[in-house]
Amino acid sequence: MNKFSIKSYILSFIAKKRINKINLFTQHPIQTQEEVLRYLIKKAKNTEFGNQHKFNKIKNYSDFSNKIPVRTYEEFSIFIEKIREGKENILWPSKTTLFAKSSGTTNSRSKFIPITRESLKSNHFKAGKDMLSLYENNFNSLSIYKGKGLMLGGSLKKSSKGNYTDGDLSAILLSEFPLWVNHHRIPDIKTALMRDWENKLNLIAKQAIKTNITNITGVPSWMLILLKRILKISGKKDITKVWPNLELYMHGGVNFEPYKNQFKKLIPSKKMNYLEGYNASEGFFAIQDKMNSEGLLLMLDHGIFYEFIDMNKYKKRELDAITLKKVKLNINYALVISTNGGLWRYLVGDVVCFTSLNPFKIKIIGRTQNFLNTFGEELIVDNAERAITKTCKIFNASVNEYTVAPLFIDNEAGKHQWLIEFSKAPKDIDDFKTTLDKKLQDLNSDYAAKRSQNIVLLPPEIISLKHNTFYLWLKKHNRLGGQYKVPRLTNNRKIAEEILALI
Repeated sequence: MNKFSIKSYILSFIAKKRINKINLFTQHPIQTQEEVLRYLIKKAKNTEFGNQHKFNKIKNYSDFSNKIPVRTYEEFSIFIEKIREGKENILWPSKTTLFAKSSGTTNSRSKFIPITRESLKSNHFKAGKDMLSLYENNFNSLSIYKGKGLMLGGSLKKSSKGNYTDGDLSAILLSEFPLWVNHHRIPDIKTALMRDWENKLNLIAKQAIKTNITNITGVPSWMLILLKRILKISGKKDITKVWPNLELYMHGGVNFEPYKNQFKKLIPSKKMNYLEGYNASEGFFAIQDKMNSEGLLLMLDHGIFYEFIDMNKYKKRELDAITLKKVKLNINYALVISTNGGLWRYLVGDVVCFTSLNPFKIKIIGRTQNFLNTFGEELIVDNAERAITKTCKIFNASVNEYTVAPLFIDNEAGKHQWLIEFSKAPKDIDDFKTTLDKKLQDLNSDYAAKRSQNIVLLPPEIISLKHNTFYLWLKKHNRLGGQYKVPRLTNNRKIAEEILALI
């Protein structure tokens, strides 16, 4: 047995062992979550937050929900700022020096999410191993271990006082991986954490071309840019000519559907597989456990306690959360979490709905603030993503990026302005626009009502942007690489006007 066979056998054994534990929490979900909550409360009862909220008197979920209010980042940040000043035992009983920096999608102010050693090990790293376990459980593939993985991440920054380090979650994970993990991935750590994104892309591409890559990981929009750069430098026709053994892309962060055709074109391989994870700065929440099933398996034993607020109540600022015991299918919920990273009843800002209750599976619908309701149309990201994906399929088109903003017209109704950067444009943009409008009406009755007879809402307008327009916008705002994403829907014209100014 050669060294690759031995390594594959060992890693496969570990993966299969974990599957048994995943099966256990899917069979006993409520009990698992109750155990997680008890552990979190017990662990943090002597912290400043625990003392302030009388953790020592919390006996059950009712006590927990009564003593701790649901909070947004802005309401929670006073505790986080204390930690960034170097204070200990504030939210979690340890010194926290790592913070995942997140700009959000609608708020320009940066958020700094604490990453504890426990959340690294028992959530983020554990979930990464679980993705491989679930992949092997579906395909029983050992070939993935015979090469290396390519991981695309952001950069880190040390505070001026040296109290902490912040940066993209992806960069934190890369910098904290065990040596054996870093041995099986590229690029080298110095290149991986570079701040100069343009130079970094070229260096990663040059390293990758010379390596036997079997799996890749990263946000779809940025991975596409890298893959195209690799083809340009290598002179190859497609990625299979560069990496003949590539078989898996692990992705997350954005809806993959608008990007899928581009990946299939760049990687025309029947053995290529795609696995989605729901990984945010606040935690790794869910993983695609079956290749063709709708929804992601909620990971219930990763040190995160989950609560949910019906979006109809959330919009009225009624923050009455429920646990898994009471959730229902096809209801939009604002996600609330308490974690081993020191977040307590924290509003993530994501909207999810359940596609299955046995086991518990969710899909991401959008953001609590990232929607379009200027004219009463209640358009959410999921509507937009599904509509543009279906329309692109009809017209054999594909999209790199897009954003939608309201357009106000004097003495007339308003309309939605779609700024789209096509990788493959439709032959007839007017027909494309008409079909997109029809799909949106099919998906959203509020939008359809406002579009009725063009009284409130006129047909949408599409502006086709030149290649790299969104890249230039991100660059201008120092948001290149890592986990930065283009906001899909906004209720004002700030982003739209900035992008239009570039052209």
